[in-house]
Amino acid sequence: MMRIAPTALYQEVAERLRQRIFAHELTPGTWIDEQKLAEEYGISRTPLREALKVLASEGLVELKPRRGCYVTEISRQDLDDIFPLMAMLEGRCAAEAVDRAKAADIKTLKLIHERLESAARDGRIDAFFEANQEFHRKIQELSGNRWLLSVIQDLRKVLKLSRLHSLSLEGRLQQSLDEHRQIMAALESGEGGRAEKLMHEHLLSGREALARMHDGTPGKNN
Repeated sequence: MMRIAPTALYQEVAERLRQRIFAHELTPGTWIDEQKLAEEYGISRTPLREALKVLASEGLVELKPRRGCYVTEISRQDLDDIFPLMAMLEGRCAAEAVDRAKAADIKTLKLIHERLESAARDGRIDAFFEANQEFHRKIQELSGNRWLLSVIQDLRKVLKLSRLHSLSLEGRLQQSLDEHRQIMAALESGEGGRAEKLMHEHLLSGREALARMHDGTPGKNN
């Protein structure tokens, strides 16, 4: 009988590289020096190449024939393509969450929303961002739809490649908070259709804020 192996080495390497990409230690467009990384991690190039294939399947790197591997760069067109999909998918999550959420789930969402309110009041952008991420994750979880969750997670990984942070744009934090208040109210009142519409608009609003940053509109530094 074959034994089940522990987490494969290439999976651990993929996770380390994934975190370095998300932290922008490996910036978009960067050529990945396989020899240097293999030496740094004390491994052969075989598990490293397997790890890069995993990241390529997630859209985080691009494998270019005879040129090597590069961290994916996100263009305006990519953002224009991804955000409407995210809006549709997360809107659907909000609608399904209304159908499935119990009183305790709504209470949990309200606690997360209170953290949003507190962070916004104090101007703590990083804390607001973390609570925002948790709020969205909780709604996705409450939808009970693992397929929706899987696709959203894959798209959000790619969005992390963007170095722009819409919440750093002047006025966007308060705008985002107002949008969350409306979504929370729809969830509390059990209005699935309204929650879906508001979540859809919320995601598109985030894209518009990023577009303003691309156009050079001044904002606060994150």
